[in-house]
Amino acid sequence: MKLSADLLAFQGQIGHSFHEPALLLRAVTHASISSPTKPDNQRLEFLGDRVLGLVMAEALLGADGKASEGQLAPRFNALVRKETCAEVARDIGLGDVLKLGRSEMMSGGRRKEALLGDAMEAVIAAVYLDGGFDAAKALVLRLWKTRIGAVDHDARDAKTSLQEWAQARGMAPPNYTETGRDGPDHQPMFTVSVQLENGAAESARAGSKRVAEQAAARALMARLEKTDE
Repeated sequence: MKLSADLLAFQGQIGHSFHEPALLLRAVTHASISSPTKPDNQRLEFLGDRVLGLVMAEALLGADGKASEGQLAPRFNALVRKETCAEVARDIGLGDVLKLGRSEMMSGGRRKEALLGDAMEAVIAAVYLDGGFDAAKALVLRLWKTRIGAVDHDARDAKTSLQEWAQARGMAPPNYTETGRDGPDHQPMFTVSVQLENGAAESARAGSKRVAEQAAARALMARLEKTDE
């Protein structure tokens, strides 16, 4: 089969020329438009998640020969989580070449974090199946290079850090509440507040609940850390 012009350009963007172009087409096909003759990318997503994990674990071990498992785990989680995969997907314009059903397209599917993250994992799997592990590894290291070098020494996500802060002081886990939602249906904005047992609270607004929760937790942690100083 021949790839469309947009997929040919995308192939050049990721730096891998497919021997089996059908793998790339499948990687960018969402379930909303799949059919018996046009399978979606869900199985590839499952495989790509594992390939990404192996490449990242190996890269982190090589980058810091002295780090303990407890230090490596949060860095690993920060690099392979869905939000990071979605960021990489945006960097390479993956959303522009996704094959979506009309309803998914109308609801802003090309910008949805979960959908972009899943598709990024599917592309990794497609490269792995087409060119082997070395090709997939090269792709991941090229696309994640700056993130691997910049990952924080303590890369725990903000929600985990806030929960550990509360538990260390004998408090109940933080409580997250969606306090607002606005914007068009295809691109909603969520406002989420987080509150601790002692009354300390912060809120944040973002395009997904998960991101808003992380932002609220990060804001509260920043304030609490200043108080602790």
